[in-house]
Amino acid sequence: MEFKEAKDQFLQTWGALGSQWGINKTMAQIHALLMISPDSLSMEEVMEELQISRGNASMNLRGLIDWGIVYKEYKPGERKEYFKADQDIDSLARKIAIERSKREIKPALRVLADVKNFDDNPSNEAQKFKMKTEELYEFVSKADTMLGKIVNQKENWITKTIMKLMS
Repeated sequence: MEFKEAKDQFLQTWGALGSQWGINKTMAQIHALLMISPDSLSMEEVMEELQISRGNASMNLRGLIDWGIVYKEYKPGERKEYFKADQDIDSLARKIAIERSKREIKPALRVLADVKNFDDNPSNEAQKFKMKTEELYEFVSKADTMLGKIVNQKENWITKTIMKLMS
């Protein structure tokens, strides 16, 4: 496999993977491109490499900056803005976990908290609904708490042990 083909395949695959962690395909491809580039890239270079419009590039770069996984870089004597991806894979995983919790888990917890508090209804269906939504709320809440501890306690002995077990 030639380098260009391998690079294109990586960008396409990372783009598809991005939708699984809550971002669109183009945003993930931009992130992948910046992550594998040895130097920071200008918006024009990103547009050319991925064959995307300025608006698409601008919107997605802004989104990646909001996620905290891409940074602007200024070069002396240059008027253009350059962009660089966070190169620390552990940091990337933590930031994605934090964002997914904010965007997916916390809203789900709010909904579960709301729907389990309905007016008294003695029917079997209502009682089963209340029991399951309470169980789901407790489970998701514990999972979110555990995720938060793992993300925020990088140097914690438990986290180190878990990471060793995973590798």
